[in-house]
Amino acid sequence: MVYKPNYSQQRAERNRAKQAKQEAKQEAKRLGREEEARRKQLEQSGEAESADASGQTPDRA
Repeated sequence: MVYKPNYSQQRAERNRAKQAKQEAKQEAKRLGREEEARRKQLEQSGEAESADASGQTPDRA
């Protein structure tokens, strides 16, 4: 019997792979944004603590 390609199935497989790749990319981007926000928050809290210790605001350093 001759093999007859199932184009719909092949297309569905490609679409699933494409969707998984996009979701992984979005997840990595989201994690990067969260890490950046966390880092900025720590930097700001560090500046606030050093300003409290020295009696100056970070703008007047």
